[in-house]
Amino acid sequence: MSQWRPPERIRHLPAGGRWPSAGEAHASRLFSPLVHGPLTLAQRTWIPAMVPWRASDDGTVTPRVIEWYERFALGRPGAIVLEATGIRDVPSGPLLRIGEDRFIAGLRELVERVRRASGGQTRLLIQLIDFLPIRRRPEPGRFLREFLVLTERHRQAFGAAGASDAQIRAWLGALPRAELERVLSPREFEALEVGARERVTDVELAHIAALPQSLPPLFAAAARRARTAGFDGVELHYAHAYTMASFLSPLNTRTDGYGGSAEDRLRLPLEVYRRVRAEVGYDFALGCRFLTEECIAGGGSLADSTRFARAFAGAGMDFLSLSRGGKFEDAAQPKVGEAAYPYTGPSGYECMPSYYSDARGPFGRNVVPARSIRQILRAQGLETAIVVSGGIHNFEQAESLLASGAADIVGLARQALADPDWFAKVKAGRGADVRVCRYTNYCEALDQRHREVTCELWDRERLDEPGVARSADGKRRLSAPR
Repeated sequence: MSQWRPPERIRHLPAGGRWPSAGEAHASRLFSPLVHGPLTLAQRTWIPAMVPWRASDDGTVTPRVIEWYERFALGRPGAIVLEATGIRDVPSGPLLRIGEDRFIAGLRELVERVRRASGGQTRLLIQLIDFLPIRRRPEPGRFLREFLVLTERHRQAFGAAGASDAQIRAWLGALPRAELERVLSPREFEALEVGARERVTDVELAHIAALPQSLPPLFAAAARRARTAGFDGVELHYAHAYTMASFLSPLNTRTDGYGGSAEDRLRLPLEVYRRVRAEVGYDFALGCRFLTEECIAGGGSLADSTRFARAFAGAGMDFLSLSRGGKFEDAAQPKVGEAAYPYTGPSGYECMPSYYSDARGPFGRNVVPARSIRQILRAQGLETAIVVSGGIHNFEQAESLLASGAADIVGLARQALADPDWFAKVKAGRGADVRVCRYTNYCEALDQRHREVTCELWDRERLDEPGVARSADGKRRLSAPR
């Protein structure tokens, strides 16, 4: 699958802009401290959560995971948010988990190593996520022969009351696609075309109906483990294509008090937050990442996210990290044997735009809604810290976001991957030495294939350097050279 791009395909080249001297950097807003309750940063820079595909298959921290975060910590950003970490102890490939106490030891070692690498300057938070099952796109013939559950609908369409299951399946397998779409239900056809995916609205399934009861204690227990491991805070993952974001979406039509109106869609995210806060206390940083806009038909708008921001800030969250898009609803059709990836459609582009873009360009597409949300919060006397990211790569961009009131903290993800030393270089007056991200989304393509994420600007450099860790295929180094 390739990432969707706007039809205009205008090429936008990132620029370093004017880099500050060391004196200007030290006097800047960007390198000034932030204190908001338990969220205390030495500077207003933030590396958002990125999944590097370096955990073990059972979800534990590996030496490669530690190396990944140590490398960022050497640049001494204000904060690093650990990758999306599952709150359930269920098989999910090389993704970190925190669903049992057995994960604490590895996470504790990671925290200690990051703290040492940054000289105690960088705060480390962990992003907690829940996600529902999604299956790979099946081979059509096998789906119709083995996976499809035959119902009265299929029998009526076949038109022979005494037909055997084998006869009906053989008939379905011979139908042209357009006729098959008519015979199958929308969800059956979706399972055939892109793979089956559970939704928060599938309340006929007992475990989906019970999510409002099961999720708050799961998140709370995970947050307790994070505090025990030594993290400075927790970011609740309420964004993109995952469970909590799906509760917030207008597409959530549950009728049990947890869907429908905006107030009811907010109910579970607030219950999760309150349960977590009760578990970790008010001296531990706690916030969430959520969407300013879902960027899909019928999805959440700025009016929704403004309401959510007021509710989250009013409930006592210490920070709100803003993103956009990244949904399953408009994802590209995967190849047979692969699963749908929520960053391959127009909404995914809004989350991770590339250097080929429309007239708006790929840099700072989330700034306008973020500024609106922050201004509304401030007008109501709510001082919750706002984190904004998305295509930010130079000092002038970052400083202007703070000066214009669009944000309190600036997040750099792909740019930090391109040059983990961005923060130290700019602060030292050496911005001209920064390796500027090209926004080709080379890293995103690796993520999509579940391969170790690296950057094309450095992953083939100095491969023979002593001690260099390489990718599974041996062709790429796994961390940026110093």
